[in-house]
Amino acid sequence: MLKRCFDFVAAAAGLLLLSPVLLLVAWKVRRTMGSPVLFQQVRPGLHGTPFRMVKFRTMRDAIGPDGQPLPDAERLTPFGQFLRSSSLDELPELWNVLKGEMSLVGPRPLLVEYLPLYSPEQARRHEVRPGVTGWAQVNGRNAISWEQKFAFDVWYVDHRSFWLDVKIIFLTVKKVLVRDGISAQGEATMPKFTGSPNTNLLHPSSTDIPSN
Repeated sequence: MLKRCFDFVAAAAGLLLLSPVLLLVAWKVRRTMGSPVLFQQVRPGLHGTPFRMVKFRTMRDAIGPDGQPLPDAERLTPFGQFLRSSSLDELPELWNVLKGEMSLVGPRPLLVEYLPLYSPEQARRHEVRPGVTGWAQVNGRNAISWEQKFAFDVWYVDHRSFWLDVKIIFLTVKKVLVRDGISAQGEATMPKFTGSPNTNLLHPSSTDIPSN
């Protein structure tokens, strides 16, 4: 109950206080990439229940000769790259938090197509609401492997608390300022998850917790 109350108040305050930034970014996206300004996609939420997540659009529409969208690296615009590196593209997700579909802190909501690929242990990441930021994001973001990311997600599920959430929020601000872990090596963001070869992932130990 405390977590949900904190999420609601913080999301409402964030949307209000950041409204000038939201309007400015929306205008810039419209000018550089056209419509729609928001990227909307169905993602799995608590217990895998689907919801429509909203973000600022960061990629242009570009189709190859085969009629398929070009790779992310070719569609990602310079302004879109700035939005991702600064995490400004995530701000509309505060609306999802306000509606109760997401939390400020939790495992990131990934693609619905990944659901059947998770091991039983990895699937436990859906025991809590997905978050705008999370334990995996402050421990490497997109620069760590999928297996490491899911292990951090499950560790959070087992150790979550209000004070851990506060710590993660502060660490997120630090990560955003230094723009660390924005993408995997050689990728615009992350390669697609195709399943883990190791279904018996261990939780990160207490020694993995940053001291700052």
